[in-house]
Amino acid sequence: QVQLVESGGGLVQAGGSLRLSCVASGRSFSSYAMGWFRQAPGKEREFVAFIRWNSGRTTYADSVKGRFTISRDNAKNTLFLQMNSLKPEDTAVYYCAADLVGGPYPGEYDYWGQGTQVTVSS
Repeated sequence: QVQLVESGGGLVQAGGSLRLSCVASGRSFSSYAMGWFRQAPGKEREFVAFIRWNSGRTTYADSVKGRFTISRDNAKNTLFLQMNSLKPEDTAVYYCAADLVGGPYPGEYDYWGQGTQVTVSS
């Protein structure tokens, strides 16, 4: 079992930055692929980024490529999402997720956090 707790969301103006964190507890964090997803009101949950457990390779959605950076600190059981050049369309609840394999689809993840709200004003 893995428990995930996100933090770092808030209200920011367009063009600004935020850094989300996700602290994991339970089984060995370093063995899990970790992902970030987001869900805006009335929309389906969508992929943002994920990082593999072994190689550390990362994959991003086209909509955030070049603006967001996913990273992890295995010593601190923490996943990060650095978000720069934020746009109003980035407004959503952001969720971190964990899975032994991971990938770009929500169904590939077994464990989810409760989410943190990010609001970008124009």
